[in-house]
Amino acid sequence: MLHTNNPIIKHKAGLLNLAEELQNVSKACKIMGVSRDTFYRYQELVETDGLEGLINRNRRTPNIKNRVDEVIEQAVISYAVDFPAHGQHRTSNELRKRGVFVSGSGVRSIWLRHKLENFKGRLSALETKVANEGIELTDAQIAALERKHEDDVACGEIETMHPGYLGAQDTFYVGNLKGVGRIYQQTFIDTYSKVVHCKLYTTKTPITAADLLNDKVLPFYSSHDLPMLRILTDRGTEYCGKVEQHDFQLYLAINDIDRVEF
Repeated sequence: MLHTNNPIIKHKAGLLNLAEELQNVSKACKIMGVSRDTFYRYQELVETDGLEGLINRNRRTPNIKNRVDEVIEQAVISYAVDFPAHGQHRTSNELRKRGVFVSGSGVRSIWLRHKLENFKGRLSALETKVANEGIELTDAQIAALERKHEDDVACGEIETMHPGYLGAQDTFYVGNLKGVGRIYQQTFIDTYSKVVHCKLYTTKTPITAADLLNDKVLPFYSSHDLPMLRILTDRGTEYCGKVEQHDFQLYLAINDIDRVEF
């Protein structure tokens, strides 16, 4: 399986992963809407250059005369590693105090050339420097690393390879209708394709959670010859229980679907 979070090549890697999962190139190409020639071209690029080979390198040759002085560029790069949490304008202001004059947009241009344009990229550069040089971290660097860890825990990073690789299901309370009572919505989303299925119910039970899969989700993926491999849910009672006594768990077991908990 190929792992990438790069949105530019994610669909290309997804095609290769799907073909590997299905063991059928023609079927994967049909599902993803590309030709087999395109598939084999992507495959050859990965075999030759790895994932980086999937990035389109047809770019206009930059005008070197427009580049900032090398001393300024290195100062910006160094500051990005020293203070990864600082934005481009804060960086520009702080460097000006040191006698290095570069605008906020100039800082960003330098960051883009060195893949430092976001907080994650600057942290990655810091982690690489720590691994290679074993430097002692400053308070600002420690705070930035702790912030990244907290963000990862809060947001939850999900790895997904192709359609059907991982779905997420949850129950939402919609409201109360006079004469009907409470209304709940069972919602399912494929974490790779972002295709959503939902259905309204008057109860919040394991049978309604299983019904959404049986009525909407699995028929849709079966029509595209895609297996549903695993489903991410919370610890709600409609999703948790012993297989032999729980409709949702039993349905997953019958259809050979793994349940992942968050």
